[in-house]
Amino acid sequence: MKIYIKNMACESCKVVVKDALEELDISTVKVELGEIETTEDVSNDDKKHLNIKLKKVGLELLEKKQGVLIEKIRKVMVDYVYKSDEKPNIKFSVLLSKELNHSYTYLANFFSEVEATTIEQFIIALKIERIKELIIFGEDTLSDIAYKLHYSSVSHLSTQFKKVTELTPSHFKELKEKRRITIQNI
Repeated sequence: MKIYIKNMACESCKVVVKDALEELDISTVKVELGEIETTEDVSNDDKKHLNIKLKKVGLELLEKKQGVLIEKIRKVMVDYVYKSDEKPNIKFSVLLSKELNHSYTYLANFFSEVEATTIEQFIIALKIERIKELIIFGEDTLSDIAYKLHYSSVSHLSTQFKKVTELTPSHFKELKEKRRITIQNI
């Protein structure tokens, strides 16, 4: 049986969901972002208890088809941005259509109606958060980050970053470093 979950966006979410499933003694085949596959049908009572546990951490079971499709779209977007260096450099619209077996136009219109934002705006927001994360970790240069996130250039990345955050990536990095206090200075 497949069960869909709203707001699962990272590996930590998977751990939380696995723990909740174990507590309720629900056997699973797999737990992916936004989706659980159980070995057998789950009773409505167990679903209710699972939903209560998940809501405590900002997650929620999805029952309606509309919500399920939105979460599938989000999952593809999150994977595209956060695992972008693992995927070939193809247009997102092609990837999304292929993954969900619908035309991009249908998916984009559906997403916009339900979420009150476009797929493009959502991906830009995800990319900006990913860029911030990579800058804070400090392991990659801006050129590396631009390449990983499929920007045409560092200039394109910087322009988009500044448009959204009102800071240049360099200024963001300086702010991060100024906020940190070394252990010796505590």
